[in-house]
Parts: sequence; structure tokens; C-alpha cells
Amino acid sequence: MFSGSIPALVTPFRDGAFDEAAFRKLVDWQIENGSSGLVPCGTTGENSTLSNAEHHRVIEVCVEQAAGRVPVIAGCGSNDTMNALLHMNFSKKCGAQAALLVAPYYNRPSQEGLLAHFGYLAEHSDLPIVLYNVPGRTVTDLKPETVCELTRRHPGRFVAIKDASGDLSRVTDHRMGIAGDFAQLSGDDELALPFNAAGGVGCISVTANVAPRLCADFQAACAEGDLKKARELNDKLYPLHYAMFEDASPGPCKYALAQVHDWIGDELRLPLVGPNAAARQAVDAALKHAGLA
Repeated sequence: MFSGSIPALVTPFRDGAFDEAAFRKLVDWQIENGSSGLVPCGTTGENSTLSNAEHHRVIEVCVEQAAGRVPVIAGCGSNDTMNALLHMNFSKKCGAQAALLVAPYYNRPSQEGLLAHFGYLAEHSDLPIVLYNVPGRTVTDLKPETVCELTRRHPGRFVAIKDASGDLSRVTDHRMGIAGDFAQLSGDDELALPFNAAGGVGCISVTANVAPRLCADFQAACAEGDLKKARELNDKLYPLHYAMFEDASPGPCKYALAQVHDWIGDELRLPLVGPNAAARQAVDAALKHAGLA
């Protein structure tokens, strides 16, 4: 259902508020440069600092501006099952194609709790679900056996996973343990090449915010089996992948975008602050290496 380069979009702010005009330009620029889908209100979109009203407005604007040109996977995750369902119901109503659901954070559910959480959402909304596992942020690890069990219990409801576990063996675990179509998307830009080689079909990307054309071309080369071209593009992007996390994300990403475009700022919401000098230097060097500055 999903493949290629799919940016986890930043949420632009201006004077503390959602900068809708800049976000609309970002959506258009992404689509024009080959991104195959869009994710509003993910981790990179600072969803944890958005009110529910803001969260829903960002999704609504993304769907409206995309206008059916590419699918929108709305960030709907929460550590509160009922709030996640609220986001899913809104996203379905406004036309999103799927919900991105992160493993609940902070309250640290067991694997049985994860089965109950995701199972409840699958049973109470018909919006297709993209699972999101990022134990480095959530502390909770959505294990392969749990992913496989969810697809068995709820056929057709779980269509993909964004895997940011860093464990490449899980691509094979999922591929061998899940019947039918199930898209595996890397959640780590720097691992996208080996992830795709193991059976992945794309990446929900931070770097694609800044380098959508390069990321789209890289994913296309992987899909075509052109390993030489994929390696060349990966080498071009590699420093930028790491620069995006030289300081708390999405600080470096927003800084990079502000260097590339004059229509988007680098404002963050507390408790995040702008990237430090070393991170800015790393971003500047990576942009130059990628031919973007």
C-alpha cells in the first residue's frame, strides 16, 4: 500500500503558532520532488507539543493541500488508547489514507497490553494502520511476534510498519511471519539501504524533509534493483542522515530547511530548543556534501 520516500513532515511554527502557509508550501515542494506519501504529526512533527485542535488542523491542511496527489498517513499515536482513536476518527473523516500509530510511550505496556491497545483501535476504526516501533523514544518495544500476531488476529487492518528499532533482522522476521501484503518501511534513514535489501520497500524519513528529490531517487534505485546508483545516492545523503540527529530532533532538520528555503523558519516548541553550534556546523557540511547548499 505504501512505498518509496515518505517524509515525516516537520510542523512549521511562527511566533508560537502553526505556520499554515509554510506548511502548505512544504507539502507542495515534497510532492513536486518525488515524495510518495506524507506523514503529518509524527515525531518529527512535534506532535507531543500540539494540542488536539492543532494536531487535527495540521492533518486537515496536509490532506487538503495534497489533494489526492499522494497518500497521507496521519500521525495518530498516543499513550492513551482513546485519544489515539479520537485522532483516527478525525483523520478518517478528513480523508487520510492511513494512521501511523506509535507504540504507547511512558506507561510501558506489556506485549499483551500492546496487543490489546492496537487490537482495540483496529476493531473500532476502519482506517488502515501503519504500526510504528521506536523503542529509543517510547521505551516500549513492539516485538516481531507481537506484530505478526496482530496481523493474524486482525486480517487486513495492519498494512505496514515503520521500524526504527535498528534491528535489521526484524525485516526478515516480519516478512516470514506475515501472510499477505505488508509494507515494511525503515524508520532510520541511515539503515534504509540494508533495510530495503532485506525486504523493505521504503522509508518514513526525516532527511526527506530537506532532500526530497535525492531521497526519492534513492528509493527508486532500490526498487529498480540498481544497487550502484542506490549506493551513490546513499553516500551523498549519508552525512545528512546523521546530521539530522546531532542534536534533539527535529531541531537540526528545521535548521537545515531554513538554510534551503526562505519561506520556512526553524522555530521549535519547548522543551526543544535550537540546535547547538556543533550540530549546525554538521548540518552545513552535510548540506554542502549533498549538493544542497
